Amino acid sequence: MTDLPVPYKVSRRLRETADTVSLTLTPAGDEALGPFAPGQFAMVYAFGAGEIPVSVSRIGQRELVHTIRAVGAVSAALCALRPGEEVGLRGPFGTGWELERAAGQDVVVVAGGIGLAPLRPLVLAALAAPLAHGRLNLLVGTRSCDDLLFAETMRTWAAAPGPPHCRVTADRPSPAWWGHVGLVTTLLNTARFTAENTTAYVCGPEVMIRATARDLLHRGVPAHRIRVSLERNMRCATGHCGHCQLGGVLLCLDGPVVGWDRAEALLSVREL
Repeated sequence: MTDLPVPYKVSRRLRETADTVSLTLTPAGDEALGPFAPGQFAMVYAFGAGEIPVSVSRIGQRELVHTIRAVGAVSAALCALRPGEEVGLRGPFGTGWELERAAGQDVVVVAGGIGLAPLRPLVLAALAAPLAHGRLNLLVGTRSCDDLLFAETMRTWAAAPGPPHCRVTADRPSPAWWGHVGLVTTLLNTARFTAENTTAYVCGPEVMIRATARDLLHRGVPAHRIRVSLERNMRCATGHCGHCQLGGVLLCLDGPVVGWDRAEALLSVREL
C-alpha cells in the first residue's frame, strides 16, 4: 500500500444506471497497487476534484473495476471520465469479506442498491471455488429495474438453476419487471441454507443492513457469521479525520467489514 496516488487510466467505461458507471482501471505505467481482496476499497482521486473511498467491484490480474454512483462533486467527476483519462489510486485499504470464514458452509449474500458492487467480487470468488463452500445464495434488492446494477448478469443468474441461487426484487416494479416485488428481506424465504452452518454477507443502506441482520439472527444464523459493510461512513482511509469513528472503532482501519456481533453495538453508539 502506498500513501501517494498511483496513476491508473480508464480502459473501459460502462454505464450501469442513469447515475452509476463502472470504470475499468489499469496501471498507466509500471507501478501498480498491491492485490485487493473482495470487500477492500481504494481511495480514488479525480484530478482537480478530490478523492473518495470506493470499494472494488471486480478484481483482475492487473485491472480493477470500480462502480461509482454520482452523488457529489468528486463522484460526479469520476463518473464523467472517458477511456484514456487518468485517476490516482491509493490502497488497498480496510478489511475484506473474508470468504475463508465460510469454508464448508452455506453462503448467503444479501445486497441492497449500490451495495451489490462491493459484494460482486465475493460472489465471483465463491463461484470460482465451488467445492470450498455449500450452497451459494445471492439475494438482491433494488428500488426499480432502472436502478439495478449489472442487470444483464443478474437476469441471467436469476433465470438459471445456479449457482448462484439468485433472486432479485424491486420496491417499485415497472410493467417490464421480471423479478420479485417487495423488500429484499422477503427473499430470505426463497434462500437455500442451513442457518447453523451458514455465513452471510450483507451490504446496502443501513436500514436494510439492520433488517437483514435481525432476520438472519431470528432464523438462527450466529451474529459473528453475519458480515456487514459500514463503508458509507468513511472519508480519509487513514484514521486522521475521525469521520468514520463509531465508539472506539475507526472503520477505515478496523473495517469497513465487521461482524454483526460488533456492528450492532457500533451503530447503537451513533444513535446516542
